[in-house]
Amino acid sequence: MGLHLGLIDYGMGNLHSVEKAFNRLGHQPSRVVSPSDLDGCDALVLPGVGSFDPAIENLQSTGLIPDLKRWNEADRPLLGICLGLQLLFESSAEGRLEGLGLIKGHVERLPIEAGARIPHMGWAPLDLRRANPMLGAADPLAWVYFVHSYAAVPERPETQAAAASFGSSSVTAMVWKRRLGACQFHPEKSSDSGKAMLKRWLGWLQRGAPIG
Repeated sequence: MGLHLGLIDYGMGNLHSVEKAFNRLGHQPSRVVSPSDLDGCDALVLPGVGSFDPAIENLQSTGLIPDLKRWNEADRPLLGICLGLQLLFESSAEGRLEGLGLIKGHVERLPIEAGARIPHMGWAPLDLRRANPMLGAADPLAWVYFVHSYAAVPERPETQAAAASFGSSSVTAMVWKRRLGACQFHPEKSSDSGKAMLKRWLGWLQRGAPIG
């Protein structure tokens, strides 16, 4: 049997482009708009473009938040994209509502620096900090596409799987914790690099999502 991917639809942003990216890799994700839609899913994708509080409010309205927490507690695969990464954290400087809290840490506004424009928009190379199911140490240098004004700051440094330069410092580009992972950039808009990472993640799922 093929993988049954669930694409969480809570009315925020890049759902169609993410769906098309998986279509090009031979997969047709099912839209998840309520808890009953989770039945039979092997892995979930949490996309998102927009602001933190409206996203949390929209997720609350679907009734999915308790199920997403149980999904994570059961160590089942979930991939966040862009705002979907930020929602995994405990809170954001962009809003007042609590995040999902699946990863300890907070989301902060990008620092204002000379020569560094906010939002951080465009292509940048990834600095791999830890091999993960989307990107391995032997993979070619990955240039990916970013659009964001806030970035996650994990409480535990080992949670950061990749970073990207911003001004004189770096920001979190990927996080990974067992079978829970996310990317701040848009793999669905990152040409061959993004396609390769999504394909690698799908292969990892098909092998049973091994840890380590």
